[in-house]
Amino acid sequence: MICGDKMNLVQSSGLRDEGPQNTVIRLQSYLHGGTSSLLSTVPTVFVFPVYKTIFRQQIHNASVQQAVGQLYKEGPLKLYRGMVPPLLMRTLNGTLLFGLQDTLLRQLSLSTTTSAAALPALAGFGAGIVEAVVFTPFERVQNVLQNGHNDKYLPSLRSVLTKLKVERISQGYYRAFLPIAARNALGSSLYFGMKGPVCAVVAGQGLSPMTSSFVSGTLTSMVISLTLYPLSVLVANMQAQVGGEVKGVIACWRQLWKSRNHSLVLLYRGGTLVILRSCITWGITTAIYDRQQKGSS
Repeated sequence: MICGDKMNLVQSSGLRDEGPQNTVIRLQSYLHGGTSSLLSTVPTVFVFPVYKTIFRQQIHNASVQQAVGQLYKEGPLKLYRGMVPPLLMRTLNGTLLFGLQDTLLRQLSLSTTTSAAALPALAGFGAGIVEAVVFTPFERVQNVLQNGHNDKYLPSLRSVLTKLKVERISQGYYRAFLPIAARNALGSSLYFGMKGPVCAVVAGQGLSPMTSSFVSGTLTSMVISLTLYPLSVLVANMQAQVGGEVKGVIACWRQLWKSRNHSLVLLYRGGTLVILRSCITWGITTAIYDRQQKGSS
């Protein structure tokens, strides 16, 4: 069964052999993660204007109509400004996330007495931390490019890279690293910890393995997105500006919460579209990845 690939891998093989075959399997996990993520990002090209609308809602606390009005006023030439970083990041992200989680899972199964049921989540947590270290600069550049207030003095990708390079690392490329690390580590831990059990339950209803994997990825992503969306809003607000007064995470959270009038409804503004997009993307990614893993086993 596709659903329990991680759990079955730990339980059935015991992972005793660390020879060439095991190395190949780990490399396949990286390849399958990248392929599944790349294929799931194809729709991003078509829905990027929606994604950009959501981003404007996150940083400007604007309604859908106001955000669309901002983009319309800026014109079609700037509509796809900032699209390259998320496309590149998503593909590389899948390669690293799935491959590294699989590698950590194998190592943990050999060196720890922790229950096998908890190992996928634990490996996912570690992979999420590494993911944050590697991809925080990508997210930083993406958020600067998508903020229309930066268009005048940071008109191009090159100008953004040059500006961030001269900033202190904690204020430049790694601005908002702590909330990103928390979001990614918790999100990856929940994803890898939940998707196998959820898939098994769904498969028990008589659905095909591919459909079960898709539903598992969708439901798991919904839980993660609902739980961690406020962190994404905080990151977007912390990273959208370059220069000026630099505040810490707690100060930025207080400012964000105040700007939303202490309302969860306003804090989750734009969240519906984010969660829907995430559910579809991760459903496709999970189904393709599990299918590839089954085919290579």
